[in-house]
Amino acid sequence: MSYAYATQDEKTISGAMALVMHLLFLLLLVFGVSWQHKQSDSAVIVDLWNNLPALPQPKAEPPPPEAKAPPEPPKPVPKAEPKPKPEPKPVIKPDIALKEKLEKERKLKVEQEKLEEKKREQEKARVALKEKRAKEVEAKQLAKEQDDALRKINEMQAAQAAARGKQIDEYRRRISEKVKRFIVLPPNLQGNPEVEFDVVLLPGGEVLGVKLRKSSAVTAYDNAVERAILKAQPLPLPPDPALFNDFRELKLKFRPKE
Repeated sequence: MSYAYATQDEKTISGAMALVMHLLFLLLLVFGVSWQHKQSDSAVIVDLWNNLPALPQPKAEPPPPEAKAPPEPPKPVPKAEPKPKPEPKPVIKPDIALKEKLEKERKLKVEQEKLEEKKREQEKARVALKEKRAKEVEAKQLAKEQDDALRKINEMQAAQAAARGKQIDEYRRRISEKVKRFIVLPPNLQGNPEVEFDVVLLPGGEVLGVKLRKSSAVTAYDNAVERAILKAQPLPLPPDPALFNDFRELKLKFRPKE
């Protein structure tokens, strides 16, 4: 019967153990035979001394030494079960490995591009928000400046209008005063009748036309006022030519006691 050995060391150890077993068996056999011979001789001598008075008898043959059963063959040394080897990793071919590497790099590049695009969008949104707020602030400031400017313009226009109205009133008063200096009141004038005339002037203050608008019911007084208007020309006008439109057509009212 043959045994298969896993390694050369196991084969060597098994051979050495078999040799040692055979040597031990041989030594045991030799020792056993020698011991049997010694026992036999000692038994015979004792038996002779003890049976000395008896008749001599033929010497009995010593029984042959019992045949000992041959030693059991050395048990085979149990083989050590080999440790399970780790499964070898699948061998990746260079071209497959290169493709996988390129694919990983491509995916990484795509992720980086997405991240950069997201950052750009966030930065763009931040800049847009900042610009929007700046525009809102600028719009508010501009609206405030426009309101202030409009208010100033209105104030200036109001001041100009007030000054213009004041100047118009002043020169109308001067015209009335000048005309009154030339009115010759009729005798026995009763009460304080009022007469009104429409007067058309030229830019130099000359009277282009006089028309009775409302009579005082006293013809003599009406005629006296009309004559005074014609005698008072040129009537005083403001130096600003832009104000002449307010004096082109005048409505003049007169009372004798004013």
